[in-house]
Amino acid sequence: MRRSAHRRQQRRPDQATYPWADQPFRLLQNPMNPVEILSTEQIERIHQVSLRILAETGIEFLDDEALELWQGAGAQVDGATRRVRLAPDLVMGLVAQAPARFIMRARNPARNLQLGGNHITFAPGAGCPFVSDLERGRRPGNLAAFQESVKLVQQCPPLHMVGGVMVEPQDLPAPVRHLEQLYSQFVFSDKAVITPSRGRQVATDCLNMAALVFGGLEEIQQPPVQMAILNANSPLRYDEQMVGALIVYARHGQPVTVTPFILAGAMSPITMAAAIAQQNAEALAGIALTQVVRPGTPVLYGGFTTNVDMRSGSPAFGGPEGALAMLAGAQLARYYGVPYRGSGSLNNSKLPDAQASYETQMTLWPAVMAHANVIHHSAGWLEAGLVFSYEKFILDVEGLAMMARVLDGIEVNDETLALADIARVGPGGHHLDTPQTLARFRTEFYLPLVSDRQNYDAWLEQGGLDAGQRALHLWQELLQTYEPPPLDPAIKEALRDYVDRRKQGLKT
Repeated sequence: MRRSAHRRQQRRPDQATYPWADQPFRLLQNPMNPVEILSTEQIERIHQVSLRILAETGIEFLDDEALELWQGAGAQVDGATRRVRLAPDLVMGLVAQAPARFIMRARNPARNLQLGGNHITFAPGAGCPFVSDLERGRRPGNLAAFQESVKLVQQCPPLHMVGGVMVEPQDLPAPVRHLEQLYSQFVFSDKAVITPSRGRQVATDCLNMAALVFGGLEEIQQPPVQMAILNANSPLRYDEQMVGALIVYARHGQPVTVTPFILAGAMSPITMAAAIAQQNAEALAGIALTQVVRPGTPVLYGGFTTNVDMRSGSPAFGGPEGALAMLAGAQLARYYGVPYRGSGSLNNSKLPDAQASYETQMTLWPAVMAHANVIHHSAGWLEAGLVFSYEKFILDVEGLAMMARVLDGIEVNDETLALADIARVGPGGHHLDTPQTLARFRTEFYLPLVSDRQNYDAWLEQGGLDAGQRALHLWQELLQTYEPPPLDPAIKEALRDYVDRRKQGLKT
């Protein structure tokens, strides 16, 4: 009889199943000690080798203004080769000016972020040229898919930020994509935004649009309102697009995440020690440049180092080498006193399957245990970043929600120890109907979003759906029930007008 009642209480797949409709947005902190994979001596050796790379080999900045800035800061600049050599004291003096923590504002002040220290921020997958789901298949990304991804992020409390280019809108000309992307982020979400980093003009447009939302270019600087993620062209090079965006964002006080992308064995020496030392050198150079532009600019040390698969030549995402590099990178960021950006769902799988799951966990757990402050690519990533998968997104959000519960830790006090209840029930009884259980049974335990905990017969009766199929129903429900967050109509109109004018200007 109890089993029948249990069956009747279960919702069918076509009914509302999303359990977080009323959950509040909340910040997360990591109460655990960070895992330190390197000894103090090893950190110091990597640090010294990194400084030697910058001082002796140098690093290329393919941008005239960057070379002028470095020249003015006292670096050794070779204009012919565009190679900059940085003395250790210059590097460390500049890096020391970067703040250890900072606040980043969202359009909705209730969703403002604290970055640094033990705070953890989850951001979705990004940079994907393709999109996929179980009904429409794998296809080139377009603006409609990008907007759907923004709406999904908006409705998932475990995700704190929206963007950057979760799905590349290939139906738009490349020069104007950023305009529609940022417009969609501001209109369809009120979370903090990650903006594109494709040169000075794109960065300038993003700043101007943020100024329309927050009340002016001066207003967006205290505290900042958008984050840019910039990659070095490893080995040892920053191109004009990345450096141009870095300079524009830093000049206006917006946080910059300096992220070398290194595949050991191809873009660095094959050993992880050398790859981490090179990553560190590239990151230090980018961090230092932000402080040349504007001392005190918020900046994050980004790590995106793994190895190349020596059989295929493909990136080996979700493997142990990437986990080791992430732990080491976070340790180095703490050494320099700046926040750290890691990654959360990297994998090489072509489907949201078991491989995608275990490679994701091999990325997410190290990021959390490393105390990464921003964990990018936390949801939706498939196929080494080529595909944003809606089902994988939902499965990943489940993983982030479970991780958030772990980060809550265990509350230990007289009430939670429940000594009186233990004595009252005694040996051989049960606690199903005690006052404490009845008061807490709805909220004490994590309630799964996707995971199925029914017995086999009940699961079969309700369709025998696997996790991917259940995720399909959930993202469809999210899009069907989506409602845009409030936005002043005058701001929305101003954004639309700016986008339309700029699109016309870029066409001419």
